[in-house]
Amino acid sequence: MNETIELLQNHRTYRQFDPQHQLPKEQLQAILAAARQAPSWMNGQAYSIIVIDDMAIREQLVAWNPGNPHIAASSVFLLFLADLQRTKQVADVKGTPYLVDEGYQPLLIATTDASIALQTASIAAESLGLGTVISGSVRKDSQKIAKLLDLPAYVYPVAGLSIGKPIVDMKVKPRIPEAAVIHYNSYQPYPYDLIAAYDQTMTAFGEARETKTWSDKFAGFYSYTPDQGFDHFLKEQHLTK
Repeated sequence: MNETIELLQNHRTYRQFDPQHQLPKEQLQAILAAARQAPSWMNGQAYSIIVIDDMAIREQLVAWNPGNPHIAASSVFLLFLADLQRTKQVADVKGTPYLVDEGYQPLLIATTDASIALQTASIAAESLGLGTVISGSVRKDSQKIAKLLDLPAYVYPVAGLSIGKPIVDMKVKPRIPEAAVIHYNSYQPYPYDLIAAYDQTMTAFGEARETKTWSDKFAGFYSYTPDQGFDHFLKEQHLTK
């Protein structure tokens, strides 16, 4: 099998890292260079990356996210930002209106650009024999993170990436059955039995951190009103009205 495809198909998330492991500067630079070469909409590159190697900052992030100690224990933590400040500067110089708060498309563009760059960085790190874990929970602390890291208007956190040397081996996690995910030429209905089967598969997989079935977890998650704090933060950042 092609080495790249094999790497992708064997992706595992690691949360336990050797806190003493130092990431060589050459490896970090290679990961960042790969991320910067990721595809983006119209080559707009509507994202930025903050490399956080200051332990005091990382410990503060863990204090806000106690369920994610890997942010401090990993070799480095990268914070991926959706960044529409850069094009705001362009609009100011060109003297053109900047109407990014008139609809959701700009947010989708910037979030997608940042996400693709993050995934590219994760793959690059794994290709070097390192482990990674993506942290979307940083979004709940967007307002505090913005102050801590001096984020300007038109910028918001999308997710973080912990990179380090794993100290606990992980198994490849089963995915939702292909028939419920892959469609050809049009969206195809599928029986709920596929989801029920996946519940059984994940229960048998026995991931210690999961206390509910997949369906119970997401039935519960989406039964609550989405985080209003993040909505308010986007307004403060001049990204929505």
